[in-house]
Amino acid sequence: MGLDFSLYDKVFENRIRLQIMSVLMANDSYDFTSLREMLEVTDGNLASNLKTLEKEGYINVEKSFVDRKPNTQYKRTEKGAKAFENHLTALENLIKQQYK
Repeated sequence: MGLDFSLYDKVFENRIRLQIMSVLMANDSYDFTSLREMLEVTDGNLASNLKTLEKEGYINVEKSFVDRKPNTQYKRTEKGAKAFENHLTALENLIKQQYK
């Protein structure tokens, strides 16, 4: 019997995107600077991975100003949360198959 990869999401194969979604699953929202510092990535690397998640509809972006400085907040969407949960389930199933 083969493995079922129907819940596996290739978007989360990238370590940075997996980490971003992990942070957003544990928090209501997170800002760009805090994400960059936590994940220890460059602005460009973080921005390109956030853009991928946004294009997939997995996160929402909210831009505002705080004390005259731009502030960008990221939040997971319902679609993103479901995709992430499905991906984790697929990984758990893969691990369980290895120990049968």
